[in-house]
Amino acid sequence: MSTLPTLLVIAKEPRPGRVKTRLTPPFTPEQAADLAEAALTDTLGAVAAAPATRRVLVLDGAPGPWLPPGFEVVPQVAGGLDERLAAAFAGCEGPALLVGMDTPQLTPALLTVDFDAADAWFGPALDGGFWALGLAAPDPALLRGVPMSTPHTGAVQRERLVAAGLRVRDLPALRDVDTAADAQAVARSAPHSVFARRLADCTGVVRR
Repeated sequence: MSTLPTLLVIAKEPRPGRVKTRLTPPFTPEQAADLAEAALTDTLGAVAAAPATRRVLVLDGAPGPWLPPGFEVVPQVAGGLDERLAAAFAGCEGPALLVGMDTPQLTPALLTVDFDAADAWFGPALDGGFWALGLAAPDPALLRGVPMSTPHTGAVQRERLVAAGLRVRDLPALRDVDTAADAQAVARSAPHSVFARRLADCTGVVRR
């Protein structure tokens, strides 16, 4: 049996005007922040239920009542997203799996990976990015310089892993919540999530 990993969540504090700005419109900044908080709640819940040696929230901002027990909180470093992801892995000894806060449909099963079977686990996102990256031997250099937030980010990151000679295995492709259409699709795929309930509340407000 492989060593249990450190599970990392990289996230922003869900404050109006700072998160999920592509949801406005149709939602208000306050509603967008509510949806971000719901997505983060679901994500942290899945991570809390998955096997791990450590659970670490790499946070831009301050923790709130949405943070469950059992998590270490460390601040994000300055710089681009590639530098922030690299720094998150740099703080780990042994295997680590990192996810963001944009996939509330996440389940503990998706986070339960075998690092004996692969050197790297890669979770592609439907928008061309990636929702998960797992490294048996975390190396920040594998992330630095990867162009982020482009339609080719995932392909470039995966190729970086392959070029390093790593055995890469893929996780299922998931849809990030970026737009209102994304939010509706993700809520349909996870109808019992906090996110789906919060979206139903927000949509009711929008439609009045």
